[in-house]
Amino acid sequence: MTTINTISAAAAGTFTLGGDLPVHRMGYGAMRITGHGIWGLPANKPAAIATLRRAVELGVNFIDTADSYGPYVSEELIAEALYPYPKGLVIATKGGWLRVGPGQWIHNASPKHLIEAAEGSLKRLRLDRIDVYQLHVPDPAVSFDASMDALARLREQGKIRHVALSNVTLEHIERARKIVPVVSVQNRFSFADREWDYVLDYCERNNIAFLPWAPLGQGRKAHDVIEKVAGELGISTRQVALAWLLKRSRVMVPIPGTSSVAHLEENIAAAGLNLPEDKFAELSAVNPPPASLRG
Repeated sequence: MTTINTISAAAAGTFTLGGDLPVHRMGYGAMRITGHGIWGLPANKPAAIATLRRAVELGVNFIDTADSYGPYVSEELIAEALYPYPKGLVIATKGGWLRVGPGQWIHNASPKHLIEAAEGSLKRLRLDRIDVYQLHVPDPAVSFDASMDALARLREQGKIRHVALSNVTLEHIERARKIVPVVSVQNRFSFADREWDYVLDYCERNNIAFLPWAPLGQGRKAHDVIEKVAGELGISTRQVALAWLLKRSRVMVPIPGTSSVAHLEENIAAAGLNLPEDKFAELSAVNPPPASLRG
């Protein structure tokens, strides 16, 4: 049985974004505080507000969101729940991917749209400057360099503090860094889904934070292994998955999301777990990336 002595995001340690923004390595993803299909208001708005406030009480000082969550709903709820923001709270948002209906996305990472999107996020979040602004996903119809040039201009204007990327390849990261410093990368990643292992390794070498989304392994084999490890340790499968991520790399900053205070507390408790080496190895053996993709 594994004992969790404290429930605090601080128990996961700290990573400093861009050399000047220290954040606890257990963050919070605010996509799930919106309605079904990431569309509209949540079914239980008071619960969403309570979850955001409880996250900060539990030491979370890094919240990830996007203008497309709702759309706009997630950013608006963050401001409603937490403004005026406590000292040291870092809010990362994104632009360049539009929500046009429940479960529907379309690209728009044109420079004009990104500038308008950042201005909108500033207003909704009630900020003079966004600490971390992420390109949500590269737009196949727009020059990637043009998208990054727009974010670099916003940074020069003082409207965003740091630039970050989401849903990108290694080539995207290298191209972006020739234009503007990049402080974090957010890609899909879990113990059983390590397609982007080599990107994580690159981030580690270059002191870039890696924000994994979809942190629970999918598939029958992954399900069986995580159930087994969780049962042996006496903790939940989600806590096992999060503990594996934290142990995998010093630059890993998980951002599990939920609209439930109970699930939030379960997730944050994983910050205090030290996954045994044999369990880490057992989970790491599930669906490893091909040797040709390892960094």
